[in-house]
Amino acid sequence: MNNHTLKDWILATRPWSFPASAMPVMVTAVWMYVTGHPTNWWLAVAAVINIILVHAAGNVWSDYYDYKRGVDRDDTYGVKILTSGKFTPREVWCLSATLQVLAVAMGCMMVLLTDLPLLWIGLIGIALSLLYPPLKYHALGDVVILLCYAVLPMLGTTFIVGGQIHPQVLWLAVPVGLITMAILHANNTRDIETDSRAHITTFPMLTGRNIAVPIYVAEVLVPYLWVAGLCLSGFLPWTALLTWVSLPIAWGNVRTIAKFRREGVKSYAWLDEATAKLQLAFSLLLIIGLLLSLIWND
Repeated sequence: MNNHTLKDWILATRPWSFPASAMPVMVTAVWMYVTGHPTNWWLAVAAVINIILVHAAGNVWSDYYDYKRGVDRDDTYGVKILTSGKFTPREVWCLSATLQVLAVAMGCMMVLLTDLPLLWIGLIGIALSLLYPPLKYHALGDVVILLCYAVLPMLGTTFIVGGQIHPQVLWLAVPVGLITMAILHANNTRDIETDSRAHITTFPMLTGRNIAVPIYVAEVLVPYLWVAGLCLSGFLPWTALLTWVSLPIAWGNVRTIAKFRREGVKSYAWLDEATAKLQLAFSLLLIIGLLLSLIWND
């Protein structure tokens, strides 16, 4: 086995992607607080840590599965912890298993502190995380991502911090979830040719790149219109329009993927990471906007 630093192990989990899981939980906790629902902040922090553990375990498991399946090779983009030889398959498998055990242990603790409904949400989330690679190979990855990193964690967070599931939070799951889906969509659109070589099927492979690109554009721009609509309906305070400050970032991503006709796939090779940064900016601005509404109302 190779000698690895703590930094190596952390980087192997793809920490740049964690806004996709952490931000939906944080947005939900703040929304609960701003709308006057009971909010246990200690459990909210625990929920953020737990979802990051689940996400990290899922990332590493996906990398292991992709490598063993022949999806990731020397000439593919993205994480190269296995194809470069930096980590062995056994090390990556052990890392994923360790993170999964920690996530399950922490999830069980949170069930004990809350109640059984959280158990079912957690079990579904873990099952989808483990099944993500084969589901992704059959064009269902986008659905799994929406469920694992928007619908389930946001519903679960309402129960964790307030003791009751509030389905109306799913109105917020739409804009947050779309940007999260765009992270995967950018990755899979870039990898159409290499994924085809591995004999798997992703959603962009079904649509083709000419349609997959406009879908990405919709996934990063519709959230702004959705938030505006929620403000007009009264579901969100008008201060939530602060999210529009991040629109130039989204537009920059749109311009990046639009270059593919002239410059090829390399023009947006790292668009998945850029989209994760957009998720961070969008969600943080939404959180700030929600909190500002308390000051304005006072």
